[in-house]
Amino acid sequence: MKKQFALLLMGILVPVCIYSQDISGAWNGKLSLPTSSLTICFNLQKTEQGYTSTCDSPDQGVKGIPTESTLFKDSVLTIQIPNIHASYKGKLGADNKIYGNFTQGIPLKLDLEKGESAKMNRPQEPQPPFPYKVEDITIENPQAGITLAGTLTLPEQGSKFPAVVLVTGSGPQNRDEEIMGHKPFLVIADYLTRNGIAVLRCDDRGVGESKGVYASATNEDFASDAEAAFQYLKSRKEINSKQIGIIGHSAGGTIAFMLAARNKEVAFIVSLAGATIQGDSLILKQSEMISKSSGMPDAAWELTKPVLRTRYALLTQDKSTEEIRKELYANVAQTLSPGQLQDPNVMKQAEAQMNSMLSPWYLHFMRYDPTSDLKKTKCPVLALNGEKDLQVDADMNLGAVEQWVKSNGNKQVTTKEYPGLNHLFQACKTCTISEYGQLEETISPEVLKDMSDWILKLKKK
Repeated sequence: MKKQFALLLMGILVPVCIYSQDISGAWNGKLSLPTSSLTICFNLQKTEQGYTSTCDSPDQGVKGIPTESTLFKDSVLTIQIPNIHASYKGKLGADNKIYGNFTQGIPLKLDLEKGESAKMNRPQEPQPPFPYKVEDITIENPQAGITLAGTLTLPEQGSKFPAVVLVTGSGPQNRDEEIMGHKPFLVIADYLTRNGIAVLRCDDRGVGESKGVYASATNEDFASDAEAAFQYLKSRKEINSKQIGIIGHSAGGTIAFMLAARNKEVAFIVSLAGATIQGDSLILKQSEMISKSSGMPDAAWELTKPVLRTRYALLTQDKSTEEIRKELYANVAQTLSPGQLQDPNVMKQAEAQMNSMLSPWYLHFMRYDPTSDLKKTKCPVLALNGEKDLQVDADMNLGAVEQWVKSNGNKQVTTKEYPGLNHLFQACKTCTISEYGQLEETISPEVLKDMSDWILKLKKK
């Protein structure tokens, strides 16, 4: 989901040093993954002590990650990246290219050439001037005692507009839900506002200009923030208070159903690849799809599946975090070889993964069953999924919407699965997660039109 991606690389900082020549400037290359690649750019600066550097991963929208050390000796570059428990080692060749490997548990080929990497084209990203009003606003969440910052876009002409609150998926996200160089919520807001629908999108708490602490928050907290945004829209004279809905992506879709179940004033919800089954089941299916897309044979998956099922079941237990940590460590150790257990780099990486799984958000997500909130949702629902989504399985999650929302007699439920679209609703090729940033399309025009048409149709009723 938005942002608990099973990518090998979510942020890489690789400093580079070469021999006596001045190699200041940008170096870039393609990190070879099992079924795709990622562009990595290293920005080098010479100092009296040697070189310092930062790294950008344009495909993932990652810029300026720092490193601990850069050593160049005998034409060999060695880089230590403790923040992500990784390292890089490469040798400068006679052709002025660096040939080497990036290691994060396993070595992956990464050769570097001097020069800026090509800027990714994002043709759907709107540019000013806009044919609508754009207003930067702040919202008080009195329940949490924090202020949220966001952008409200309003059609230029008219009044009493239908409106939506956009809710991001998992992971710290800004108001544009920026990921891998794409800005899906900016594109959605632009399209809907051009078609007469007001849109409010906010930075997550603790992100961008919003206050609060992201690391300690769960989906309950983000639901509280979305509720504050909903109430803000109700206070605006330009908005029709009876036509305010929620559009949530991934875990944001889960939050949309939470709000609809608890606040009967929510006029409608649009679930974009919304997670609508309990987290432990969703993540197990996600692990299977990602593993197989990376080339794991079926037989290997069948050996891995019981270990992961046990791991995720541990996270749902009503025990202290430290008790779960001990059992989780034993489970993770089963997946490592004796050599890996003795490798400090590997063990640091394993510890970082366990800390992530024991975070408040992840534990809440794994334990929360959306079924009750789906059953209580009585407003109109539009649930959309990409057929090639590796993070939120279309059949399982659309099936849950069909089964449980309709069970309360709600006849205003529409579901749709889009052939060839991934978790971000992009027309994909390999359809792996690492491909997101390599695609020019941010979101399918068909999906944008379907959302807009559906909301405007509700307005006429």
